[in-house]
Amino acid sequence: MINTGKLAGRTVFITGASRGIGKAIALKVAKDGANVVVAAKLQSHTQNFQGRSIQLVKRLRKQEGKGLPCIVDVRDEVAVRSAVEEAVKKFGGIDIVINNASAINLSGTESTDMKRYDLMHNINTRGTFLVSKECLPHLKNSNHAHILNLSPPLSMKPPLV
Repeated sequence: MINTGKLAGRTVFITGASRGIGKAIALKVAKDGANVVVAAKLQSHTQNFQGRSIQLVKRLRKQEGKGLPCIVDVRDEVAVRSAVEEAVKKFGGIDIVINNASAINLSGTESTDMKRYDLMHNINTRGTFLVSKECLPHLKNSNHAHILNLSPPLSMKPPLV
């Protein structure tokens, strides 16, 4: 996909942005000149989120983008609110929200325990709503407001081609 420059100076808040699809999106929008909020959480105490996110932000800057690493668990209202405030303080607003953070368990209904079920719904549904809600006042001030909600695939079976 070619860079059009349409995102130059726009601020994109991406959850789950430190790896995978979120990271790929962050790199792409930075190439197009966007300010990128890398919002992601620690998976465990041994994981080096800060190092990975800071490396990603350095990479974004090499591409002429601007980045802000934020440790954010989308289930935590205080953490989400704080990251949004930090983004607005640094970049002056938020133009685009990409809700990419998600949890998935591919086991069947009978073998899915309620703790796993609650985790998936707290991240995939509640977290998406919370991030969108906290960003909404800033999106209303943008002339290019967008919210993109990504989700885990419904089926992990490869398509029949």
